[in-house]
Amino acid sequence: MVGDHTISGDNTLSQRSSKNGLSCKMVLQAVGKVLRKSKTKPNGKKPPVEEKKPYLEPDYTKVRVVDFDLKELVVLPPEIDLNEWLASNTTTFFNLINLQYSTVSEFCTGDTCPVMSACNTTYYWYDEKGKKTKCTAPQYVDFVMSSVQKLVTDEDNFPTKYGKEFPNAFDSLVKKICRYLFHVLAHIYWAHFKETVAMDLHGHLNTLYTHFIVFIREFNLMDPKEIAIMDDLTEVLCTPLPPAPQNHVTER
Repeated sequence: MVGDHTISGDNTLSQRSSKNGLSCKMVLQAVGKVLRKSKTKPNGKKPPVEEKKPYLEPDYTKVRVVDFDLKELVVLPPEIDLNEWLASNTTTFFNLINLQYSTVSEFCTGDTCPVMSACNTTYYWYDEKGKKTKCTAPQYVDFVMSSVQKLVTDEDNFPTKYGKEFPNAFDSLVKKICRYLFHVLAHIYWAHFKETVAMDLHGHLNTLYTHFIVFIREFNLMDPKEIAIMDDLTEVLCTPLPPAPQNHVTER
């Protein structure tokens, strides 16, 4: 009886060991699957490798064409009507951004830029009826510039004659224009910064972008979520540059 009990005990221990070993193996496999999934998207695919952003390199971000605080240029001057100030600045930014884009327009084609994108974000054009259209970058920019040109030269929307009042929804109109112009600036940085550097125009682009961002922030013309894709660049460019070292060499 003692021998039978011992044999039965050995069998039980053996079965438990086998079960424990199987359980441990199953646990390890389950943990492995969890770890592998944590490195992928919810659909099981690996996340795309984040593309480098050359426009964030210090050698490029430090290049500007002015060395003073651009906020001084956007603050509403005393005794100036707010709408007049918004209209004047919006028209100026339209002209400057249109000019900046023209420097790289020959590189922005349907082949090089089949969609209007910036930082993995694709922009769609919506016509006056609200119809959504996916178009190439040069088509999108052409839509933007043509649309804005029509608006800023319309006396009913951007009055220039004395006594002519601005429309009631003028601020909404300005916000719409600023949103479109931001898309163009973001695309230049994302798709054509290399060409901009080759022409030594990145200092102008940096200054224009900073001036524009300071302006829309001053008057809350864009939702922060709409410009979040360029927050890394905005943070760098809107931080004042350190003062240039003084030359203490004394001439004799």
